[in-house]
Amino acid sequence: MTETYVDRSGLEVAEPLARFVEERALPGTGLTPDRFWRGVAGIHARFAPENAALLAVRGALQARIDAWHDARAGRPIDQRGYQAFLRDIGYLVAEPAPFAVAPRNVDAEVATVAGPQLVVPMLDARFLLNAANARWGSLYDALYGTDAISGAARPGGHDPQRGAAVIAWARAFLDRAAPLAEGSWTEWAGGRPALADPARLVGQAGDNWLIRHNGLHIELVIDRSRPVGRDDPAGIADVILESAITTIADLEDSVAAVDAQDKVAGYANWLGLMQGTLEASFEKGGRPMTRRLAADRRYTDPNGKEFTLPGRSLMFVRNVGHLMTTPAVLLPDGGEAPEGILDVIVTSLIALHDINGSRQNSRAGSIYIVKPKMHGPGEAAFANALFDAVEDLLGLARHTIKIGVMDEERRTSANLAACIHAVRDRIVFVNTGFLDRTGDEMHTSMRAGPMVRKGDMKASEWIAAYEDRNVQIGLACGLSGRGQIGKGMWAAPDRMADMLAQKIGHPRAGASTAWVPSPTAATLHATHYHDVDVSARQDERRAEPVASLDRLLTVPLADRSDWSPDEVRDELENNAQGMLGYVVRWIDRGVGCSKVPDIHDVALMEDRATLRISSQHIANWLLHGVVSADGVDAALARMAGRVDAQNAGDPRYRPMAGHGEAGLAFQAARALVFEALEQPGGYTEPLLHRFRARMKEAG
Repeated sequence: MTETYVDRSGLEVAEPLARFVEERALPGTGLTPDRFWRGVAGIHARFAPENAALLAVRGALQARIDAWHDARAGRPIDQRGYQAFLRDIGYLVAEPAPFAVAPRNVDAEVATVAGPQLVVPMLDARFLLNAANARWGSLYDALYGTDAISGAARPGGHDPQRGAAVIAWARAFLDRAAPLAEGSWTEWAGGRPALADPARLVGQAGDNWLIRHNGLHIELVIDRSRPVGRDDPAGIADVILESAITTIADLEDSVAAVDAQDKVAGYANWLGLMQGTLEASFEKGGRPMTRRLAADRRYTDPNGKEFTLPGRSLMFVRNVGHLMTTPAVLLPDGGEAPEGILDVIVTSLIALHDINGSRQNSRAGSIYIVKPKMHGPGEAAFANALFDAVEDLLGLARHTIKIGVMDEERRTSANLAACIHAVRDRIVFVNTGFLDRTGDEMHTSMRAGPMVRKGDMKASEWIAAYEDRNVQIGLACGLSGRGQIGKGMWAAPDRMADMLAQKIGHPRAGASTAWVPSPTAATLHATHYHDVDVSARQDERRAEPVASLDRLLTVPLADRSDWSPDEVRDELENNAQGMLGYVVRWIDRGVGCSKVPDIHDVALMEDRATLRISSQHIANWLLHGVVSADGVDAALARMAGRVDAQNAGDPRYRPMAGHGEAGLAFQAARALVFEALEQPGGYTEPLLHRFRARMKEAG
């Protein structure tokens, strides 16, 4: 669609964005439109050229790394010489002297409480509300409706046998998190709980009891009017866990926002969260429903004093990185404005409604922005200066805008302490992103040789070093007690038993948060933070040596490239199917994140990071002759048929097989492979945006 623009202080601003800012975002902030737009123009004039220069540095470094590998084709990588080269070109920088981060006014949910973190697409109001309200979740529901307990409920209403298994699991959990002074919760008959540690019993709401352990709350719902409570000796009808302590509302990898219309839709939902007015109306089971933000929860402490606990998750907003531009704003030279600059300005403006108003989100008066895909400390310093300028525009005290740094690019991982140092007074979050980090690993060392198979990547030497260093460096820089050290997403939302078995490794590693894909997963993952005292674990890990750069920079090259034809076919089809299954939804419908069946029909949460891995992996094997161009095209054609079959029950789906070459989604997937080497950083956004914009123009 063609944008209509209006002049605002020399910038051409898309009319929907200008109207949203002036009619909805600015009122109540004390800022006039003229003052705001003059400030926006000044920020772009100052920072857009520097943004472009930083991207040019990325390209120049990649060209030199490509040439270094080309000159040494077929020879093993000597770490001493390799690292000397990386230092010489400025890819590696000197470590800063020991320091401690010093953010101020950080909410407890971020600084001191360890617990799950949801990530949710900003463009879906219903999902946003579910995530915001996932601060509290029913353990009984999470266990009953998932495979966390083996078997499944029998159809036809409540299954007593399944219910008994749920109750037994929950009672065993209570024995671990809040043991009684005598006996087990399986024997508790009601009344005031006599806990082994009486201080853990912190409140009451009616007949319900509130317990606190490791900073998280557990509410025992006593209600004999409900069937479960009526049949329970103690009257326990449910066990409610404090679950998604924080949530990231995402404007980046999980959304498809390619124009001003898309951006305004996301900004409007963020405004609804910050004003507390967000609603979503829909039908469920044939009945109309309206979902709203949950109210705070009220209790009385043992001394009779009333208190409240937040009813909603504390919200971060993830802006886009430095790479992309947006047609929502055109610069005086006619070029598109950097999208990351627009995001921090508008999302911070919107957050004024919270910090200058009721503080329903941040009671400490901070704005929490996650900044993804930064390459090294220079880009972190750029973000810090940009945040300074936005604070000045909005009349905010210095470092009101906090930053979460995604450690998901190789140059950031290798210089993590220096990156943290560049934002030391506003950083409240450092998080690993295995998926994007793997994509950048492959793109950076694309010319070094064929990479291991995608499924073997998690066993690579660099991965173990990467995950360890993130925690160790975060602790050394003083993040414990001041901010979050986080781990990545559980991507299989229907496999909760596996999640319970595996994701406890994140708090055991000393991470104070880890990503989950749903409110149900948040409730189940919350049990891990009762089983592990993260603060104590962090104290233990401080004594460990930091994993070496030698391990981190070990390129995951295959020790063989003579895979059998069947092995090559399996790898190629797995990558091609995953790409097509995701891209067809992105291009045809603008769905940036969803459960997509993999080649084995297992539903996985897919976003642009998974796409980056698959496209870069095929491109790597294509470059080094493991696969041929004809072989790639044949695999894409076969897997188009596979994806069509997986979507056969969807009346809105447009098949690709047989005529896929004429479809924009198929063309986009093919371009992601055959143009992969030319894509900056191996990112998928430029091509996805191009093809999605064409789809929207075509109607």
